[in-house]
Amino acid sequence: MADNYLEKQYEAYEARKAAWEKERKYGKKHSPAKRPKTEEKSKGSEESSKRSEASLP
Repeated sequence: MADNYLEKQYEAYEARKAAWEKERKYGKKHSPAKRPKTEEKSKGSEESSKRSEASLP
C-alpha cells in the first residue's frame, strides 16, 4: 500500500489500546462493599420497633 494505510491503522489501534489500558489502570476506583449489619444491631433495632408499635394506640 503506497499510502501506508496499514501502518496508520495500526498506529490508531495502538493509541486506542494505550488509552484503554491507562483508563483500566487509573480509572474510577470502586467504593468498598457495604458491611452487613451485625446481629446485635439488627436485634436492637427490632426491639426498638416493637416498643414503638406497642406505644401506638
